[in-house]
Amino acid sequence: MTRPSLAAVGISAGLVLAGVSGAFTAKALGVGSAENVRTVTVNVGTGQRGPQGPPGPQGERGPAGPKGEPGERGPKGDDGPRGPAGLACPSGYEPGVLVLNAPGGQTSIWTCLG
Repeated sequence: MTRPSLAAVGISAGLVLAGVSGAFTAKALGVGSAENVRTVTVNVGTGQRGPQGPPGPQGERGPAGPKGEPGERGPKGDDGPRGPAGLACPSGYEPGVLVLNAPGGQTSIWTCLG
């Protein structure tokens, strides 16, 4: 029986440590633990366009006012308290995905849905 070389042992140990590190990272980042969320899709601009309305009357241009001097910049305020992590929805709402389908493309927004 031959003994494994020091390089083979080192490579094997490195692979095991890399695998364990990947598992810990996935657990820390929450990979594989996603909740089912509600998705609402809104189709924008799918109906027929109505007739153009009549133009409104032209208003009179008013006189330009005098330009004021800019004020001094105020002092920087203190940082506020740190808010809670994640999306905090008001009562009756829940986090979810809002998908907007428009003629120019699709946009998804993570927001509070009612």
